[in-house]
Amino acid sequence: MRRYALAAMLLAVVFLSSYARGQETPAESRIVKIGLFKNGLAVVKRSVQLPGAGRYLVSDVPEPVHGTFWIESDAQLKVTATTRLIEVPLRNSAGIDLQEALVGAKVTVHLRDGAPAASGVVEDIAPVETGESVGQALEWLQLHYQGNWGATPAQRRFLVLRTDKGRVFVEASAIVSVEQDGSEWALRQARPALVIETPGVASVTMMCLQKGISWAPGYRVDMTDGKELVVSQSAIIKNELADIADAETTLISGFPNVPFAGVVSPLSTTTGWDRFFRQLNQRFTPGGVGQAAVMSQQVIMSNIAPQSASAEPEAAPSGEGVDLHYQDAGRLTLKRGDAMVMPVGTAKAAYERVVEWVIPDTRDANGRYIQEWERARNAEKYEDSAWDAVKFRNPLEFPMTTAPAMVVAGDAFNGQGIIYWTDKGEETVLRVTKALSIRTMHSEIEVPGERELVYVWGNDFRKVSVEGQLTVSNHRGEAVKAIARRQFSGELIQAEGSPKSALREEGVYSVNKRNELTWSIELAPGETRSFKYKYAVLVDN
Repeated sequence: MRRYALAAMLLAVVFLSSYARGQETPAESRIVKIGLFKNGLAVVKRSVQLPGAGRYLVSDVPEPVHGTFWIESDAQLKVTATTRLIEVPLRNSAGIDLQEALVGAKVTVHLRDGAPAASGVVEDIAPVETGESVGQALEWLQLHYQGNWGATPAQRRFLVLRTDKGRVFVEASAIVSVEQDGSEWALRQARPALVIETPGVASVTMMCLQKGISWAPGYRVDMTDGKELVVSQSAIIKNELADIADAETTLISGFPNVPFAGVVSPLSTTTGWDRFFRQLNQRFTPGGVGQAAVMSQQVIMSNIAPQSASAEPEAAPSGEGVDLHYQDAGRLTLKRGDAMVMPVGTAKAAYERVVEWVIPDTRDANGRYIQEWERARNAEKYEDSAWDAVKFRNPLEFPMTTAPAMVVAGDAFNGQGIIYWTDKGEETVLRVTKALSIRTMHSEIEVPGERELVYVWGNDFRKVSVEGQLTVSNHRGEAVKAIARRQFSGELIQAEGSPKSALREEGVYSVNKRNELTWSIELAPGETRSFKYKYAVLVDN
């Protein structure tokens, strides 16, 4: 490990010293437009104005996602990504490298154990120049660092001062405090930078996809009124990117395809080829343990919506092009590290209270029962509780993106659920709380008797008949509309109550069809209703 850390340090030292020493004029890069995704990425557009021919130094440099950085100008530019010592505010000086930050400053160094103070001017210690031998580089590193090849610059072994008598090497571990004289001085740190060479006046725009600023939507559903609910959407924007002043801002929702989201462009000075190729390899590595948790995060960050037979897939036609929605958020001014909340939209919609009961499929595609350990690992997927829910159509003028929704009735908190991606005018069902006074029971048995042997693609299966029954009891003092859905694998033979039958998409290519039966049940106070069904399933031997 030390050898790899040393190699990385040598590369960094060589990189710092290999740039051309020509005159460079600082140029300001300003964020003028920003599009925020929910997954931690943002489309950032920067503008730089160059007043004439020369070399310009831009210190606010993006760390772009691989394949997304583009720079445009009305002039022929030469652009180089490098590293420079940049003047920074003292408030950003966590982990100061005294040798680097205090170069040229006159200081008095106070030492522990009563040792006499040392005074002088902090030397500019030249890094290893390109072309020097590895042996020379090792000597330089051993002289200036604490023998730890993974050390940061803040762990230099010595602080080197220039005095009238020569150089003084002060042991860094013995320093108690450093007192700078009253002369004007600026703190400097090594930072990524862009050097732009232009033959004349130029207007430059840089656009890329990068991390550091994102938005998180949320909903408040107020059911105070017995006939209409009020849906309000808000957005929380957190800025960890850079100071933003009066930038045109858009909130983007949808499911963008960004296959290289976890790969930093080799243009960035913070990444090397080793890290770049390692990220590429990880990009093509399938998920393992914890995949269920990752998928639940993706539901919120992107817009993975489970199919629900409780909601009718009807929506008013809206928009053109790809399925991404761009919501204008006005002009954004936000300091780095700050967060803000802003309203996005509010509208009313008629609603219906229902009880939703989903009985999940307990067999895999080959007809075998799903093991208990797998059901325990995906407890939410295999839960069969009844839930109080509200059914309504999206009343907003734009799609509702997947996000948490707080349900209230006036000041009373009722529960929190998830609103999944719902187009304008499309119907959705939002779960509120478990329906504890609606009792449900479900049972299934395999019918005994002769079991036909069936061969599919060379594999032998037993054809088994299964009989099931579901029962719903209303223990409330009011009528209830319940929606019961039974998901199963196989061929439906018969079912009581005239349920709707639908083929689930996940079973298109499996041996057994993946089906779903949906009953719409009206229950009077104290009423109990039961429905029987029967299906055949092929079970792999």
